[in-house]
Amino acid sequence: MNGDLARTANCGGCGRIVARHANRGGIGGVVSTPPMFTLARHPNRGGIGGDAASPPMFTVSSPPIFIAKACRPGITLLVAALVLATVAPAVAYEEIVVKDGGTLGGHVKFAGTPPTLEPLPVNKNRDVCGDRKASEALVVGTDGGVRGAVIFLEGVAKGKKPTGEVLLDNHKCLFVSHVTATTVGTKARVKNSDGILHNTHGFLAKVTVFNLALPNRDQMIDITKRLTKPGVVRVLCDAHPHMFAWMIVHDSPYVAVTDEHGVFKIDSIPAGTYKVTMWHEGFRPKGVDKDGRPTYDEPRTITKDVTIAPNGAATLDFELR
Repeated sequence: MNGDLARTANCGGCGRIVARHANRGGIGGVVSTPPMFTLARHPNRGGIGGDAASPPMFTVSSPPIFIAKACRPGITLLVAALVLATVAPAVAYEEIVVKDGGTLGGHVKFAGTPPTLEPLPVNKNRDVCGDRKASEALVVGTDGGVRGAVIFLEGVAKGKKPTGEVLLDNHKCLFVSHVTATTVGTKARVKNSDGILHNTHGFLAKVTVFNLALPNRDQMIDITKRLTKPGVVRVLCDAHPHMFAWMIVHDSPYVAVTDEHGVFKIDSIPAGTYKVTMWHEGFRPKGVDKDGRPTYDEPRTITKDVTIAPNGAATLDFELR
């Protein structure tokens, strides 16, 4: 670290520096180890799915207190130590009126012959759920369009106001929709349309962001305030291992999910050049985990550049393999 963090007061060269970390103790004694700083990657940084493409944010925990102790008894001079964490905070998305905004549309299609996914066995409440459910890890239409891919623009700091809301429904022992996308701060709810217990459990990486028991039909719980960070939320039902879904939480409303034909459209985009990423969950089977849940390979992402002209319409197509 460049520069002295603290200097002794002038006492004829006999001063000595002592440091006490806020959580360490030992005030008045010379600390032989350097002050303890915690440099941690901020959880809000990085791209969708944990890609740390943007610069990390660091936090400094419990900054140390430095004391200059003079050699004359009874005189202790407290010297302020400034510990600078000179990293700018993440810029919050700003809602503005978008003038001369453009649109981005396109398709996501599967290249080649898609794999055939085996149905998922149901091990509980078969009288309601049935014996098997189709896997929705990959849904390809007759025209080759891929349903449930997510398209999002990166780095949009100002733009349109988010609209609508997200409803994740436990319906006939499946999550509907299997893939949803929302924005931090936009209303989101979880519903149980079945007459049996569902326990909807959302994870951002390995951290629980919501864990909801819904024992009653038509019960609904608001999760808006629990979705505070952008990222990919994996959703499970703790009561039914065959149930899983995905919720993409983006940092701006410039995000869309492809329909049954693999089509997407994003409007009111401020003119400029952007990176556009397509995300799709993994779909190559890898067996089951210890709880009997189906497992697949890693999600796919493809990123392209696009320029949106004022009042312009751009097209981007993606291929999934």
